[in-house]
Amino acid sequence: MTPQAVDPANPRAGAAVKAADRAHVFHSWSAQGLIDPLAVAGAQGSYFWDYDGKRYLDFTSGLVYTNIGYQHPKVVAAIQEQAGKLTTFAPAFAVEARSEAARLIAERTPGDLDKIFFTNGGAEAIENAIRMARLHTGRPKVLSAYRSYHGGTQTAINVTGDPRRWPSDTGTAGVVHFWAPFLYRSPFYSATEEEEGARALRHLEETIAFEGPATIAAIVLETIPGTAGIMVPPPGYLAGVREICDRYGIVFVLDEVMAGFGRTGKWFAAEHFGVVPDLITFAKGVNSGYVPLGGVAISAEIAATFETRPYPGGLTYSGHPLACAAAVATIRVMEEEQVVEHAATIGETVIGPGLRELAQRHPSVGEVRGTGVFWALDLVRDRETREPLVPYNASGEANAAMASFAAACKAHGLWPFVNMNRTHVVPPCNISEAEAKEGLAALDAALGVADGYVV
Repeated sequence: MTPQAVDPANPRAGAAVKAADRAHVFHSWSAQGLIDPLAVAGAQGSYFWDYDGKRYLDFTSGLVYTNIGYQHPKVVAAIQEQAGKLTTFAPAFAVEARSEAARLIAERTPGDLDKIFFTNGGAEAIENAIRMARLHTGRPKVLSAYRSYHGGTQTAINVTGDPRRWPSDTGTAGVVHFWAPFLYRSPFYSATEEEEGARALRHLEETIAFEGPATIAAIVLETIPGTAGIMVPPPGYLAGVREICDRYGIVFVLDEVMAGFGRTGKWFAAEHFGVVPDLITFAKGVNSGYVPLGGVAISAEIAATFETRPYPGGLTYSGHPLACAAAVATIRVMEEEQVVEHAATIGETVIGPGLRELAQRHPSVGEVRGTGVFWALDLVRDRETREPLVPYNASGEANAAMASFAAACKAHGLWPFVNMNRTHVVPPCNISEAEAKEGLAALDAALGVADGYVV
């Protein structure tokens, strides 16, 4: 999609937007007095721009959700058409946009995950998937990985493994964390992917044994962890988790909120590993984030639990017609424009090779990992020791190296996704080859700044 011309510079309007934001908007995950949000004037395709007329190539896809880019005309038109037809309706009724969105999603989920419970986003999808698992099994505990992010609501934040959990972790949510495989920073002292997968499965089995299999309702995993570092699991690991779940009667939940809908070069990342979970959570790319929407895809067995027994959960805006119309249009656009296939191809032929070439020239790059349009560069101070470029969960002066890297990206017209010691390369799934190479060139320049912090 060719980006439209940037709006004429209007610093005065930008200042007004910024002033209203600073006076009244309370931002998530932030110390309110220490942030300086960019005032955005517009966006199109893979780009957005500010009121000074500076354009940025968005290598974050918003928050990894604009899978078809900003302002796709067919999806915008579908939202407008739905608004003229039926803006909203209660979730207890059958509505065309809701029914069609559910049908299209169910057609693309693996196995028999053919029932769709709609939510407003990914965190609520996790909340309800865990509730379903607990009710289905009659068990209280949930197992999840330390290197994970599943959302900011009460259950979802406790299932999350990263430090954002700490301020809200009451220790009473029935959540037990374990180590999932990650060869580059292996907790199991593995030398190969095969060893890492086998040892991680053994660790999971031991955790289950000590926690008590009959107390565990679900194991929740991101198919490919996103915010935590885009660590593609080793061959056989997810199949091994599936087997363990089957053996102990544990519900297997795959979180595809970030990895789903084309991001990895498949409709769902589970397809890469040949596994079918009992529940899949989704959001973000289902409608490119144009209107908030998430959900749970439910297996026949779990759906049967609630055939004559009411499911005790619901949301006022579940399956909102505007959000569902956006999902229908997005899925159709992805089919018509072969967005999923494009994501796979550009990852294999442009982004992956380009990032590996950068790694050869920049000593700050410790590892490149990913697939499709879902990549991470693990930045280090020392390649031999693999010491991260900044400490775990660093802030302030301790995070100076990553802050300098991010500033350099922006100075070169690239908006980066930076988390801890990593930068993630997660542009829209339909990014063009020229745009991807433009982003790689900006990364090349910014990594020169990161190299200055290498010992």
